[in-house]
Amino acid sequence: MKIYFSIVLISLSFFGCKKDTAGMGSDFAYIGGEIINPIENTIILTSQDKTTDTIKLDGRNRFIYKIEDLKPGLYTFKHGSEFQLILLEPNDSLLFRLNTFDFDESLVYTGRGAKQNNFLLNEFLENEKTEKSIHKSRSLSPKDFSRKTDSVRQAQINKFKAFKNKHEVSKTFENLVLEHINYSYYASKETYPFRRTRQQVLEAFNSLPNDFYAYRKNVDYNDVDLKNFFAYKWFLKSNISNIALKKHMSHCANEDFKRGRSLCFNLDRLKFIDSLVSDSDLKEELLYHYTVKFLSTSENNEGISVVLQNYLDKTENEKGKKMIMKFADAIEKLAPGNRLPNLEIVDYQNNTKQINKVLKGTTVITFWSNMYYDHFMENHRKIRNLKKKYPEVTFISINIDNHNPNKAMHTLRSNFGFNNEYFLKTPIESTEKLAIHPMTKTFILDKNKTIVNSNTNIFYGSFEGQLLGLLNN
Repeated sequence: MKIYFSIVLISLSFFGCKKDTAGMGSDFAYIGGEIINPIENTIILTSQDKTTDTIKLDGRNRFIYKIEDLKPGLYTFKHGSEFQLILLEPNDSLLFRLNTFDFDESLVYTGRGAKQNNFLLNEFLENEKTEKSIHKSRSLSPKDFSRKTDSVRQAQINKFKAFKNKHEVSKTFENLVLEHINYSYYASKETYPFRRTRQQVLEAFNSLPNDFYAYRKNVDYNDVDLKNFFAYKWFLKSNISNIALKKHMSHCANEDFKRGRSLCFNLDRLKFIDSLVSDSDLKEELLYHYTVKFLSTSENNEGISVVLQNYLDKTENEKGKKMIMKFADAIEKLAPGNRLPNLEIVDYQNNTKQINKVLKGTTVITFWSNMYYDHFMENHRKIRNLKKKYPEVTFISINIDNHNPNKAMHTLRSNFGFNNEYFLKTPIESTEKLAIHPMTKTFILDKNKTIVNSNTNIFYGSFEGQLLGLLNN
């Protein structure tokens, strides 16, 4: 039945393309497929120019959709909170089948355009592994680190050349693959100096050879064709942080460097975004990202006000301004000594409860999302160990996804069970009130249900010390 469905879709696409090509050119494509365990009954397809199409699933969770006046390039399709990039070109009839319980790993394309998209998808997935490997290699000397990143880049280029020798590829596809390889490589090099302490950062900077960043003459800070590309945005964030740090070192020589919490460094970072990035979407995303990051970690109220005003002065995005003001207000309300906002959580027997009523004694609250599976696993393993060491502490874990809980239920059932596990009844409103950023955000509350720390992290070296200090009072 599944094979038959694919044949039907391909046939529809072929005959549709043949008919339309004869009468009106070929600036269109078909996209279709099937969603297993759908989270909702729609798929959102967005182009680079922000044109959005909402595609409804039929009664068997399938769809086929024709895109008129197609502009070849990267598109984003989204289902629930999950998304993926696809390449669409004229006359494509791209089909896919995926299971939301294993979104990326279950995704496979068929039809015209499938070979290129399967190659891209594999590169995206492999890039996550490469990034982790590169991260672990930053303790190497600059020479050895360069040798490793050069080797990774060459292996990726060789893999593409082998694919190109076997399959006919478009120029658009070739450019995208090479840009992905290059910007992943650039981002890897940019992350090299960022180590834990100021002294290590200084040592890294001082040890860099003159040609370590030779590729910078080739980069474009405003490439609109790549604005949704993970590798490109990873490079932008890494590069701007890097050049801001170099500037920061030149005029704050005596400051104990703490990247996330340093007011001077973060102001430098916002300044470079403002001067280097002119594309409004990219600029806003970067300004917002680093402002929220500072607001999330800083304990300096005066610094928060300065960075907040700096963001407001630089952005023209009214929606961003409203969101950042909401976030700042939530941060203020979550200060130590206050109580959690009055919001509802739901257990996996579908019982709704007030969050403050499930707090028992000293409580730790963490959050997770299906979008960050590695974090989910690491977080829950850590909690399992902490429960053994601190049986007197209540550990609560909350899924924050904005869709039905079936996938979260499946993920928990397969790994850890449902004890003290909840999801948010009103995810959008509740995540705003709890100012959940980053995903590692952790709350510690005392026996009186009062906030002791609203922005710690169970992976911090100081976390258990915070917990012991509270338990020993």
